[in-house]
Amino acid sequence: MRIITVCGMGFGTSLMLLMSIQKIGTKYNMNITGEAVDLSSLHGLKADLIVASSEIAKEIRDSDIPVIGITNMLDEDEIEAKVIPVLQNL
Repeated sequence: MRIITVCGMGFGTSLMLLMSIQKIGTKYNMNITGEAVDLSSLHGLKADLIVASSEIAKEIRDSDIPVIGITNMLDEDEIEAKVIPVLQNL
C-alpha cells in the first residue's frame, strides 16, 4: 500500500503521521510505503490513500484517491480507526 500524508510544509507533521500509519500497519501485516508532502506537491502523485489533518483534507479537491482527515494527528487510536478500515477495503 502506498500512502501520501499531507501537511502545510511537507515535513514534520506529515512525516510523523506517515510513521504512525506504518507502525499501525505492521499490527495488521500491511506493508505501507509512502511519502510526506505539502499540499502544493500533492498533484500528480500516485497512491492508494491520502491522509491529512482535517483542515488540509478539506482543501484536497479533484483527487481520484480516497482522502482521510485526521482531527488529532497525535492520536494513534483515531488514526487506526480511520485508516485501517479503508486500507482493508482496497
